[in-house]
Amino acid sequence: MVETKTLELAVVLPTFNERKNIATMIDRLSAALEGVAWEVVIVDDNSPDGTADEARRLALGNPHVRVIQRFGRRGLASAAIEGMCSTAAPVVAVMDADHQHDPALLPQMLGAVTSGDFDVAYASRFAEGSSTEAWGRPDRVKASGIANRIANKVTGVQLSDPMSGYFMLRAELLRADAHRLSGVGFKILLDILATVDAPLRVKEFPMNFAARAEGESKLDQTVIFEFLVGLYDKWLGRIIPTRFALFGTVGAMGVFVQLGVLWLVQKAIFGESFHYGNWSKETSFMVANTMAAVAAMSFNFVLNNELTYSDKRLRGFGPLMRGWAQFAVTCSLGLLTNIGAAAALLRMGFHPFAAAVIGIVLGSVWNFALSSKFVWGRY
Repeated sequence: MVETKTLELAVVLPTFNERKNIATMIDRLSAALEGVAWEVVIVDDNSPDGTADEARRLALGNPHVRVIQRFGRRGLASAAIEGMCSTAAPVVAVMDADHQHDPALLPQMLGAVTSGDFDVAYASRFAEGSSTEAWGRPDRVKASGIANRIANKVTGVQLSDPMSGYFMLRAELLRADAHRLSGVGFKILLDILATVDAPLRVKEFPMNFAARAEGESKLDQTVIFEFLVGLYDKWLGRIIPTRFALFGTVGAMGVFVQLGVLWLVQKAIFGESFHYGNWSKETSFMVANTMAAVAAMSFNFVLNNELTYSDKRLRGFGPLMRGWAQFAVTCSLGLLTNIGAAAALLRMGFHPFAAAVIGIVLGSVWNFALSSKFVWGRY
């Protein structure tokens, strides 16, 4: 009987379109963790490039490799949480699969955590002795520095790089508070530091942050938005659910779109002084407000798809058109409530713009409930 060493460390690699990077990353992990009983958990968000298939192929010949392929959900933070909770290893690490994080730091980080002197070890891009020169993105360096200062102020944690995506901690510590983590956005370390009640002993390791090896960065224009969403979730997420707050914020922006379109349509059809000709005031308002409401609904769909439901984002002309149609259908009652209530209020003597605003508010809750379920598939 062959004696096997007890599992010591699990390295979680959240992936999306990283097929070209994972084989070389596993080779680097094998070299860095020689003498350590380790496994790598690749948590893939159903990448269209076949990352999960490549990971399974590698797993057939390498017992260190495990694969979780996720369907119907996306997001680096939630993938990291799922991967860390899936392993029996007493210590878990999270790092990127794109080779920007150096696996050679893992043994030192493991020594810090297993010594009992520290709860968390992490690699910093901004600690003394670190470098971001190879990254080649001074704009991102500056933006990360600003985000770090905001994160330290909000969470009360004073680290050189709380936005780091490369860290390690004891699994039991993570599992004890996993249910309280928001899982929003990219910065899971910040989420952990802001959630755990007891002060955490943190060991910092300087890191030479490298350029991505293959593929394109996942940090699109929504990353700053998601960072702010993560902060909001920690502040007020238990009072007003974060996704509803986002939906409401987009809806509030849609108010201005609807009012602007209403004004433009009335001006274009009825002239500067809104002379209605053969049209009654109520009929003309109904026509203009219907056009304005459809324009606002389309605006809301686009922003909700990009921001509120970024983890379920619809891509491609076909899915977008189907999503817009589903959004229109599920919001139809809200739209009818919006227009009907506004018309009724107009008959009661309300100003047209005031009537439109009240109609929008009355339809918003219905729109959120059904669109969450039937367009993006989650409450």
